[in-house]
Amino acid sequence: MIRINHQLFINEDEIQEVFVRSSGPGGQNVNKVATAVQLRFDIRNNESLPDDVKYRLIRIAGNAVNRYGVLTIIAQRFRRQERNRKDARDRLISLIHRAAQKPKIHKKPVTPYRSRIKRMENKRHRGDLKSRRRSVRVTDE
Repeated sequence: MIRINHQLFINEDEIQEVFVRSSGPGGQNVNKVATAVQLRFDIRNNESLPDDVKYRLIRIAGNAVNRYGVLTIIAQRFRRQERNRKDARDRLISLIHRAAQKPKIHKKPVTPYRSRIKRMENKRHRGDLKSRRRSVRVTDE
């Protein structure tokens, strides 16, 4: 079990890890040892996460999720397989943790009635001032 927060857990069985050759640091070791980790997590078929968390996770992860709902995280920053594995898991946990937080509901601020009346009076006053500045046309008839 991997603990996300006090309510969310995911099973180790739901994570697939494939080790591939890294393009990062490592010298000659890069060509011989598979140190990079491709972590795959099937979001849509996951049973331990609530639906709203799954939906937000898909939106947060963006292009890392394919059309089948599988999240792929590639970790190759370090030379050692264990550190890359931990890095990939930490990134998965942080993504799920971010998705678990419910977004704040933003309410449109309501302008007080008196402020709206005052604004309209100011607009009317400015309009009157500007109309008085115009030159008067005299027509011959």
